[in-house]
Amino acid sequence: MSASRWAVIALVLAASCKVGPDYEAPPPLPEEQPLPDQWHTAATIGLTEGESNLQTWWTNLSDPKLDDLLQRAQLTNLNLQSAVARIVEARAFVGVARGDRMPVVNTPVDVNLVRPSPAAVPDLPISGLTDSQALLSAGVDASWEIDVFGKFARSIESAEAGFDASVEDYRDVLVSLFAEVALAYVDVRQFQKRIAFARENITSQRESLQLTRDRFDAGLTSALDVAQAESNLGDTESTIPRFEQNLNFALNRLAVLLAVPPGALHDELNEEIALPSIPATIAVTIPADVMRQRPDIRAAERSLASQTALIGVATADLYPSFSLRGFFTFNWGNIGTSTGSTWGIIPGFNWNLFDRNRIHSRIRVEEARTQQAFLAYEQTVLIAFEDVENSMIAYFKEQERRDRLNEAVDAAQRSVDLVRTQYLAGLTNFQNVLDSQRSLFRFQDDLVASEGLTVQNLITLYRALGGGWDVEAAEVPEISENP
Repeated sequence: MSASRWAVIALVLAASCKVGPDYEAPPPLPEEQPLPDQWHTAATIGLTEGESNLQTWWTNLSDPKLDDLLQRAQLTNLNLQSAVARIVEARAFVGVARGDRMPVVNTPVDVNLVRPSPAAVPDLPISGLTDSQALLSAGVDASWEIDVFGKFARSIESAEAGFDASVEDYRDVLVSLFAEVALAYVDVRQFQKRIAFARENITSQRESLQLTRDRFDAGLTSALDVAQAESNLGDTESTIPRFEQNLNFALNRLAVLLAVPPGALHDELNEEIALPSIPATIAVTIPADVMRQRPDIRAAERSLASQTALIGVATADLYPSFSLRGFFTFNWGNIGTSTGSTWGIIPGFNWNLFDRNRIHSRIRVEEARTQQAFLAYEQTVLIAFEDVENSMIAYFKEQERRDRLNEAVDAAQRSVDLVRTQYLAGLTNFQNVLDSQRSLFRFQDDLVASEGLTVQNLITLYRALGGGWDVEAAEVPEISENP
């Protein structure tokens, strides 16, 4: 059969079929529990549905320093750089898988020095070789396994889906990074403000202590009032080291997220400023949009697609494989005298008929792994919806708590002013002064903590919605091949 006919047969066989299941994206939830049209929390609390600025959600907090830190973190964070390296790795695997479909070409070159015996000369295939001769043989040797049953095609399909999953993993790291930086930053501002309130109360309590000492020296009160004032002051002062410890922890956490040594941000963030503000209304997307926005859901779906293709890779081993081998060789005698050339095309056929139990077991392995990937995908969807619902509940309930604490602080401040006046007039004992001061400091501290937690719950909500990247753009991040 001529070489051209073999080439035609090879092309026909190569385009024949792909064994194994063809992947179809599954529904996010079982048919008996379809995707809801709206959030349950939204129906009870009254969230605004509409276009939500998820791509740059932090701009809603109106804090330029936070904007700067997030921009720097995107450039320097080590976890994000590792995610980029995993994209490079996945893209290289795609190249490996595609390379399996290409012919393997070798260019062998042999040089031999031949010194025949006189008795062997008549039998030599090269005429005129009667003395020491240098023989040169050069050519091309190629082999090509024809992808008749789609083994290589399924392998490429799996590798490409794996590459897509690595991109989604990068986006998931990006979403988490922005949220973690913002959460740590809010912790910094929150503890700075709590320290400030503690110092204000310490100043007030020192004045009360001096007042009791003066009254004790004047014989107007007992030593009990002085001891109680000292105890109250010491209790408030004891909160400062704990707040400073947590402040330093938050600063160090923020430094690590920006890939700088712990302590590097202390001077930069030393100035106390207000907590990031929150918008008056929050617009959230519908559940169907979260399916498109959450990178972890998208990554789980792509991982399922990658694993499904591996069933076809394993199934292809049940069928025969076909290959073509071609060669062309040119020979020279005495390095310059042509002695002829040879070429040929050799078809190949291989069928593993005695190892089918192992192959069937391998197929069952891949099918079981695909089932696991499918269940992981459904679990990821459910956890995502749980995150959104819980984040909305936490955000709005903490707002309610913050408002009640704000009222408590106002009432406690009035109580402190009134009881101090009554104490100086001799209308009440010093214990009421101490109780009022303790309540004021506790309510102020709880209020600041609640204000910080409200902002953090909003950040957590944006993270649960998958905020931090643009679905419409959906571009692969810039990748340096030589980091």
